[in-house]
Amino acid sequence: MNYETGKIYTLKLNSGEELVAKILKTEFGTLQVSHPLSMAMSQQGIQMVPSLFSADLKNVDINTASIAMSTEARDDVVKAYTEATTGLDLSTAKQMLQG
Repeated sequence: MNYETGKIYTLKLNSGEELVAKILKTEFGTLQVSHPLSMAMSQQGIQMVPSLFSADLKNVDINTASIAMSTEARDDVVKAYTEATTGLDLSTAKQMLQG
């Protein structure tokens, strides 16, 4: 698959783990991603949790041989990922006041 830098993808690893991450760059056999988050089931539904608890998640390399499936993330997942990694609240609609 050709990954587009700057886009957010869902990656299913050979281990069964599902990640959501922004692609920073691609090199032969490696994807460099930013802020990889794992999908975890909870009582509130699916949650995003850090994939690595003991490391800086800014830039992480993933061996492409460990990826079983990948696709661009759905719009709602992109929104949730962006909120989780930036702290921005994208749920409030912005309205322009007209006078």
